[in-house]
Amino acid sequence: MPIDFHSPANRLTYARRAAGEDWARLIRDLVPPAGARVVDVGCGGGVYTTAWLDLGAASAIGVDFSATILSGARERAGERPGLSFHQGDAYATGLPAGAADIVFERALIHHLDDLVGCFREARRLLAPGGALIVQDRTPADVTRPGTPTHLRGWFFERFPALLDIEAARRPTAEAVTAALGEAGFGAVRTAALTETRREYADAREVVADLTARTGRSILHDLTDDELSDLAAYIRDRLPARGPIHETDHWTIWSATT
Repeated sequence: MPIDFHSPANRLTYARRAAGEDWARLIRDLVPPAGARVVDVGCGGGVYTTAWLDLGAASAIGVDFSATILSGARERAGERPGLSFHQGDAYATGLPAGAADIVFERALIHHLDDLVGCFREARRLLAPGGALIVQDRTPADVTRPGTPTHLRGWFFERFPALLDIEAARRPTAEAVTAALGEAGFGAVRTAALTETRREYADAREVVADLTARTGRSILHDLTDDELSDLAAYIRDRLPARGPIHETDHWTIWSATT
């Protein structure tokens, strides 16, 4: 079964990590975050909503359609000046026009059917001269082979049917660029990001993270027995000792109004 974003069992699934410095470096290369008003659409557990404040944003609003997920984001973030969360849809956030200098959409668009509609709402939110930053995986990103630093590749090696699901939901880089243009954005740029996901103490921590399906919606398409099998498959391919540094591969699109 696909992930249920409204289930209390998944309330904190996207709130249990921090944004990496590799992500922050690329963001600083794309936009000037200092003093910016940021809207993080599809914010999930609020990890990147708060990361924008750490980069110097004046304010950051996390938007998500799930009240359950937002409750986890609020718990994780606590009270911070300039931080707020708002329940809304990617196609109709409910926020005022021109409310943002930067709109950020991470790991959102592969859940959507209408990219142009999503990007038009982002454009409505942006003040003149504002920027939209979209971070997601393309088919090329998800088909990289499995390694001790790229665990996701082993998901598809062990269960090839998962790759069919990924192929169906991941837009190509060209499709995203075309949708941005249709939504009225210009000067679209793309960049590749290898982002630190988490540093694990050992393989046991990796297994615990996998079996909890932490922040990995694709694993909800496996049964509990299949997930246990996958965890054992990956454990057997990891170093017996020492830390494990997991990275994810992303494509970033940046576009201006």
